Amino acid sequence: MHKTELKNKTSRLSSWFTPHKALGQNFLRSQKTVRQIIEAAKIMPSDVIIEIGPGLGALTLPLAQKAKKIIAVEKDKRIAQVLKQMLKSNNTKNVEIINGDALKSQISNLKSQNYISNLKTAKYKVVANLPYNIATAVIMKFLEADNPPALMVVMVQKEVGQRLCAKPPHMNKLAVFAQLYSQPKIIGYVSRKCFYPKPKVDGAILKIIPNNNPRERASVKLFSQIVNAGFSHPRKQLVNNLTKELGLDRKAVIVWLQKNNIQPSQRPETLAVDDWKNLAAKPPKPL
Repeated sequence: MHKTELKNKTSRLSSWFTPHKALGQNFLRSQKTVRQIIEAAKIMPSDVIIEIGPGLGALTLPLAQKAKKIIAVEKDKRIAQVLKQMLKSNNTKNVEIINGDALKSQISNLKSQNYISNLKTAKYKVVANLPYNIATAVIMKFLEADNPPALMVVMVQKEVGQRLCAKPPHMNKLAVFAQLYSQPKIIGYVSRKCFYPKPKVDGAILKIIPNNNPRERASVKLFSQIVNAGFSHPRKQLVNNLTKELGLDRKAVIVWLQKNNIQPSQRPETLAVDDWKNLAAKPPKPL
């Protein structure tokens, strides 16, 4: 699709209906950005792709030319109908449009009519210009799934991308959990001018490679409990947060931290993911 054609398509859409701000609808108009996303996703002819928020198909149609199957989940019924007609007019047959809420659907139940029965065991990738208002929730939903994707390449708000990829001493709770499950990396920034309607912030293209290590629910639950306690008051010292939130003896917490080469006076933003893993590996009793 030519750059001018992509821009004209979004302009024509505005005459049909007004994009829903509440749904985070900002349609991508930059062909250069589309190419960058697709190249980063390393699409193979055998790939099954999930796209959340396909909009007018700026990504959908180019993806369909490279992948075996595209499952596009669109919450807005109006846009889903427009996209279906567009795909029909282009004789594109390997794209399935699901009109639904990606956050309310179980990933394993995103059923595909032609290629896969469900995503409980199938291998797939996520490639999408995510609606900004649900980007973080969508990313974490896929990363925490029983069968996470092989790869995610997604557009998010610039600030969200930077938070996900943060390192000590600027860590945050989102970064800890995202980096527990994956290796996120910003591969490029995109001007707000590349979208219609133009959002208030620039975007970032994230490449996320989920970790392959098996996850034991009990250990993840304990890890989450400790991290949530540690970040309960991000500007306070760890010893205070962990003592209060976990109901532990202060002296025991000090010993626990020091055994893991962590100073009790440190703040949670200074700890790396491995520090939290070490704390969860040998917690003090009765945790």
